[in-house]
Amino acid sequence: MEKYESILGWMLTQLPMYQKKGAQAYRPDLSRMEKFCNHLQQPQKKFKSIHIAGTNGKGSTAHMMASILQQHGYKVGLYTSPHLKDFRERIKINGALIEKDFVVDFVERHRPYLEDHKLSFFEMTVGLAFSYFSKRDLDIAVIEVGMGGRLDGTNLIMPELSVITNIGMDHTQFLGNSLQAIAGEKAGIIKSRTPVVIGTTQVETQAVFREKAKALKAPIIFADQTEAMEYESDLKGNYQRHNIQTALVGLQHLKGFELHPKTLEKGLMNVVANTDFQGRWQVMGDAPMIVADVAHNKEGLQYILPQIESHSYRQLHLVMGFVNDKAVDEILQLFPQNAQYYFSAPQIPRALAVADLEPMVKRLGIPYQIFPSVEAAFLAAKGQAHAEDFIFVGGSTFVVAEIL
Repeated sequence: MEKYESILGWMLTQLPMYQKKGAQAYRPDLSRMEKFCNHLQQPQKKFKSIHIAGTNGKGSTAHMMASILQQHGYKVGLYTSPHLKDFRERIKINGALIEKDFVVDFVERHRPYLEDHKLSFFEMTVGLAFSYFSKRDLDIAVIEVGMGGRLDGTNLIMPELSVITNIGMDHTQFLGNSLQAIAGEKAGIIKSRTPVVIGTTQVETQAVFREKAKALKAPIIFADQTEAMEYESDLKGNYQRHNIQTALVGLQHLKGFELHPKTLEKGLMNVVANTDFQGRWQVMGDAPMIVADVAHNKEGLQYILPQIESHSYRQLHLVMGFVNDKAVDEILQLFPQNAQYYFSAPQIPRALAVADLEPMVKRLGIPYQIFPSVEAAFLAAKGQAHAEDFIFVGGSTFVVAEIL
């Protein structure tokens, strides 16, 4: 659809986009979003919602909760970011992407406003999602925070339930240089008298959440302090155990939605089929074993590496690239020294150039090759790997997106 491609091109070039530009696109201020929602006639007030924040696991938790509710016959909106291949992945209802026509009509109708008020790509996309959901007679929408929480563009909803998965040292240049400071930003999604489920109890952050919840008279539940629920999911990363528990405890505290154990089990086992979720321990081949995962910070990768090591293989091949605002030195030190490394830069302005990456790699003394593109690195790894080897693709969401 030519018109859609033209509109999408305009959105990606005219409006600041954090995923591509980084800090210059980050807008720590809700005033523009409040005015935009006012301009759109307050669509965020016209549907029920669940709000999900956290450093890692919020995407998986959001998709699990949406899948379970969908499996029960509810009409469920799902807003997540970033997208991997198609912009419309960000906005879905029961797994179906937002229609291209709706995107075109929305942008054409509001383009003068978007240009006059210099809205960011993220702000515009959140407004689009709110508007879409408000017109589709949903039972509920699951809304994932973009970054932080307190000042995130999604934080104008009044949800039935808030969920905060965990806190790690990510986006420190925006959210603060301690776990307590970051927790304070994420705690900004806690609302008055609205239940909040915290996925992971952490010594450094527990008091921050308890104090905020107490001030707002919000019931607070720590998912990992409740009885463990023995459910499996089709999302196979070991780290998904935490997300399953968080999703299930969250849904236990969602009022007005009747859930049944067998249907709940089916919803967890059909997350990919129901929501088309990708990029989480995604197995792409078995001889050699090829796995892609979007984990891109120290906390996320600390779960991935033991899972790689739990497989028996002859040689490990790592196809990796990074963005320039991550602690890449720390991340690289997590990986085994005897793996074969294939480095390249994803095709975005925020990518860490291989020229900047190479000095870090040389200091570590690991065997590596440099490639002009993610695709070239991936093809080289496949060409050099034996059937009994293991190829892992990761380091950045954008590296995974380029090979899916």
